[in-house]
Amino acid sequence: MPSYEFRCRSCGDTFEINRPMAQASDPARCPHGHDDTVKLLTTFATTGRAAAPAVSAPAAPTGGGCCGGGCCA
Repeated sequence: MPSYEFRCRSCGDTFEINRPMAQASDPARCPHGHDDTVKLLTTFATTGRAAAPAVSAPAAPTGGGCCGGGCCA
């Protein structure tokens, strides 16, 4: 279930609420009972290892035939 972050305009408290996406725009009451809250814009980021540089495949043989022309005579 997604978590949404809100800030209370009355007391300045920032809090999170877990609710279904269908209720994302519903008003929220702060933990201190105030109704004047605003939903904050949050971002989602994943972290992890950076990808290693791509390793290119070996170049295809330039000769002809099934084995690149090295053993077929």
